[in-house]
Amino acid sequence: MIKNLIYTSVVATGLILSTVSGANEKILEKNDPSTIKDCHEGINRAVFAINKGLDNVIFEPVARAYRVLPNPVRSGVSNSLENLSSVVTIPNNLLQGEFKKAGINTGRFAINTTLGILGFIDVAEKIGFEEYQKEDYGQSLAVNGVGPGCYLVLPVLGPSTLRDTGGSLINLIGGDAWYNVTVKNDTQHFEDGDYVASRLAAGIDFRAKNIESFDNLEKNAVDFYASVKSLYLQDRQQKILNSNGIIEAMDDSDWDDIEN
Repeated sequence: MIKNLIYTSVVATGLILSTVSGANEKILEKNDPSTIKDCHEGINRAVFAINKGLDNVIFEPVARAYRVLPNPVRSGVSNSLENLSSVVTIPNNLLQGEFKKAGINTGRFAINTTLGILGFIDVAEKIGFEEYQKEDYGQSLAVNGVGPGCYLVLPVLGPSTLRDTGGSLINLIGGDAWYNVTVKNDTQHFEDGDYVASRLAAGIDFRAKNIESFDNLEKNAVDFYASVKSLYLQDRQQKILNSNGIIEAMDDSDWDDIEN
């Protein structure tokens, strides 16, 4: 009888692992950067050129000025922004069936928001909580079988796909608790500007972390537009699969710091 139980357990485990492996292979195949079409390349390149001009004039100079701040301040800002992103990550943990991660991230958020002074200090990490991984609605759609659609370049926001753009829009119809309490609802303690400021800060923080990476990419790329597109799509593929790999010379900060 014990042998039968062991045999049954082994077979069941094998079936579960093969199902998960098969699902991951399908997700990997569907989000393969080489298969994602650039349906509107002409428009995308034009928007990319405009974004590049804005970056040269505004975003990169601001990011360089931001890097003058003491490292503890920049680290604290990054921690606060990461903590704030938990309000999007937690519901997406649930949508992807990651109930344990949802519990862990809820605990992280509660501890860092209180003991960590609104997330400025990552107290949860110091006391042994698992490493934080961001999730978003674009990733949840992908995990549940929605394909990426065409590659897009959005004004100011930059690289995206049709699916990821739709995922970002979910934040504006109730999927982002921070957006709800600042912009969507009339609350006494927060204003619309608080949300805008947090998004701008996230974009500047992301840009500051990757100044050298983008400079090297532009310097060495035959086609800077194509290189950025490849970089973004590879990064999204890894995020969807919850891979911890760093793409090329890129800091592992999430592109969605800018989009959400």
